[in-house]
Amino acid sequence: MAAVTVTVAAPDPSADPCAPERPGGSLRRIAHLDMDAFFASVELLRYPQLKGLPVVIGGRRREGDALLPQGPDGAGPSSVPVADFARLRDYVGRGVITTATYAARQFGVGSAMGMMKAARLCPQAIVLPVDADEVRRYSRLFKSTITEIAPVMQDRGVDEVYIDFTEVPGGQREGGRVLARLIQKSIFDRTGLTCSIGVAPNRLLAKMASEFDKPNGVSIVYAQDLQSRIWPLDVRKISGIGPKAGAKLAALGVHTIGELAAQDPQWLVERFGKSIGAWMHRAAWGQDDSPVVTTSEPVSMSRETTFERDLHAVHDKAELGRIFTDLCMRLAQDLQRKGYVARTIGVKLRYDDFRTATREQTACNYTADGATIRQLAGQCLRRVPLDRRLRLLGVRAGTLVRRGEEPGPSARTYGQGRDAQDAMGTGQLF
Repeated sequence: MAAVTVTVAAPDPSADPCAPERPGGSLRRIAHLDMDAFFASVELLRYPQLKGLPVVIGGRRREGDALLPQGPDGAGPSSVPVADFARLRDYVGRGVITTATYAARQFGVGSAMGMMKAARLCPQAIVLPVDADEVRRYSRLFKSTITEIAPVMQDRGVDEVYIDFTEVPGGQREGGRVLARLIQKSIFDRTGLTCSIGVAPNRLLAKMASEFDKPNGVSIVYAQDLQSRIWPLDVRKISGIGPKAGAKLAALGVHTIGELAAQDPQWLVERFGKSIGAWMHRAAWGQDDSPVVTTSEPVSMSRETTFERDLHAVHDKAELGRIFTDLCMRLAQDLQRKGYVARTIGVKLRYDDFRTATREQTACNYTADGATIRQLAGQCLRRVPLDRRLRLLGVRAGTLVRRGEEPGPSARTYGQGRDAQDAMGTGQLF
């Protein structure tokens, strides 16, 4: 179906966060900082001999460093010959790539791609597992470096943040380039890692800008750059337009952000709904007034794993039980470490035909106890069909509150310790 192309005027500039100056005359300057191939770059600090080579990070997780090359006679990881590293062509399993070096990306390998598919594209790539502890350590280090310079920072994951440059010294110079370069240098000096930064009037445009000049680049976007630099981009470059919405827009003849901006808002509302259609039109015109939020409460926490082979609820009961218990205990540790308790516990299963099933159980009291989470998750499993083999299993904790801030006493408490441990053995499927 062809798009209904309607030329429209820009929304009212007085309501456009791209256009006006802030009180005092300072332009709103928001940065999006994205660490360059973060998981891979952390490993290259350990193995500098792999720099410039195609490397992918992903696959089966290790326990400690036992599965990684350590060097001859304890000489250290940096002395491991390149020939001793595992190659992607030899990988067997259904792991997913977390990230890849830029040398590997030249072959079409990218994040979230299946390892087996990547092996067909770049069989010579070196493959390393994720070192979650080391990644988290470097994540904390680069973020603390940023806040020492620009304190208004919003955490958006292990490897990216938003930063409000507006009132920070240097944040207005050259549109924010001076401050961005200072942050880049400070992060590199402290961690040895590089990052790319986009600076724009808002978060929406800053995120797109951070992709313009990777790796180790700084891109500056002003409101007047909207038509020349943003509109030629694919609509999928707008954060929030995913594969399904992108495919639907393409079927309607809308491929670029400029083409999206040219549509009548009502035309978009009729095809995507009132909220999403109106948001799409605003986003195409570069409008985003969302603030950089320095603190936020998580909605949920989860742990899940994809199996190397499909597992059967009966034939592989012992292995599934071990994995299931481990996921529950790890989820409990996450809650305890971050200071939260949960009232809703859920499970997620993906079958061998890629269908997904989820179930939830709401307790009468909040908990961060592993045995209690295992008990509640087990009750969820009793309501899930287990007639097909499983490829993924996950456990989720929702309805979170800070420990010590729970609402008043409940009618019933899911206990910790011995009672909950006993419950783990009753009525469980695996």
